[in-house]
Amino acid sequence: MDIKELLNKRDRFAANAGCQITEVDEHHAVAMMTVTEAHLNGGDVCQGGALFTLADLAIAALMNSGGQLTFGISNSLMFVSSARLGDTLRAEAVHVANHHKIPAVEVTVTNQEGRVICHITGMGYRKDVAIS
Repeated sequence: MDIKELLNKRDRFAANAGCQITEVDEHHAVAMMTVTEAHLNGGDVCQGGALFTLADLAIAALMNSGGQLTFGISNSLMFVSSARLGDTLRAEAVHVANHHKIPAVEVTVTNQEGRVICHITGMGYRKDVAIS
């Protein structure tokens, strides 16, 4: 089972939030989500936790794409603009440093118009076991 299929099936939290990996290779990973009523906060815009869940799925796909189990250890999120009901969001993760133990990535989340919604940086820790 490839990493896209594995995470789309096994990351139940992201799946329940409506997030799905659409692309993954050794250079980048993309996850998508459409903003629904369930994603809205009290201000009627997409809740930050939903945005992070989408970005985190893209991070997980990229960091685990080599087959080695990798967990996130640090993330920083900067909100740039609001996502609204009906927006289709795209989170693309790319390597900053694909270190053998402590990889670093950055993710840009955009809407269907290409407007930047948020930017995330993340670091992970690679274990000495295969992802399964």
